[in-house]
Amino acid sequence: MSLSPRLEAQLEQLAERAEELQKALASPEIVQDNARFQAFSRELGEIQPILELLQAHEEQRQRWDEARELLLAERDPELRALAEEDQREAEAELARIEESLQVRLLPRDPNDERNVFLEIRAGTGGEEAALFAADLARMYTRYAEGRGFGVTVLSSTESERGGYKEIVLEISGRGAYSRLKFESGGHRVQRVPETESQGRIHTSACTVAVLPEVDAVHEIHIQPSDLRIDTYRASGAGGQHVNKTDSAIRITHLPTGLVVACQEDRSQHKNRARAMALLQARLLEMVREQQESSTAATRRSLIGSGDRSERIRTYNFPQGRITDHRINLTIYRLEAVLAGELDALIDPLIREHQAELLAQSAGLS
Repeated sequence: MSLSPRLEAQLEQLAERAEELQKALASPEIVQDNARFQAFSRELGEIQPILELLQAHEEQRQRWDEARELLLAERDPELRALAEEDQREAEAELARIEESLQVRLLPRDPNDERNVFLEIRAGTGGEEAALFAADLARMYTRYAEGRGFGVTVLSSTESERGGYKEIVLEISGRGAYSRLKFESGGHRVQRVPETESQGRIHTSACTVAVLPEVDAVHEIHIQPSDLRIDTYRASGAGGQHVNKTDSAIRITHLPTGLVVACQEDRSQHKNRARAMALLQARLLEMVREQQESSTAATRRSLIGSGDRSERIRTYNFPQGRITDHRINLTIYRLEAVLAGELDALIDPLIREHQAELLAQSAGLS
């Protein structure tokens, strides 16, 4: 009942690394270097749960060994039955712990801990699509707030009936990208619009793009001469100040034609900084898409390619049903999901992704 040699080797390396980190964190040199101290503390914090699982595995292995020894030595039927039950329970726990260890040791997405820019754009369906975009914006806002993430509306273009032609949210908090990265794609809604007098169901769509925020400016280099920066007066709520101050920023990246805007803050400087961060994220995403398109056939995951035009989910209002087409998951909790209870969809997507990574890892070992 031991771990595989490959898994044992990985765990041994982690144990050695944890010991190195503990020694480093006790040294005055690291204590005085705040950036390194935080980085080492974070790394140790990620390793410790794995070592705790390893300790639990050792305890269950000892339990299994003891039950086996009792079965070999004991003749009493009742005691043998207890030992057999104990052995079965230990086996189940060992299997569960080993699976948890394998998941913990999967290659990490370097973007998982980053903040995200979440862009929602109304597609086919006119005004109804814009209203659905507003529903999605509320859904993601409530979900993010429920997990303790910060939410800021960077820019928005409203429709005539209070929906959004487009809206860009900044969602900040550790692990934001890891929870939202599978939301990119086409979202379809089926419902009876308020203006429909004959009760006919209409189908509309929105696209969602989730972009990890770029930490370091050097990750994507932008020439100042490639930018056109315009200022304008922010629209919407904000009182007289908004109407009198050209604080909103629109940046156009001339080589690609990408346009970003930010009107959230009264400070032109802060709006410009956020717009630049969004532009960097979009440019980096463009580079990634170009790189991945050449190997899309071999790298397409079980949960879709992430193509923003790909239909990933349908929200059926008459039946109160949501279907995620990537993993053939259907749940009848439409109102709860739109109220922000997205984990019922996100958790299965993450598990499916982990299962694929485990299968790939097994194929390579």
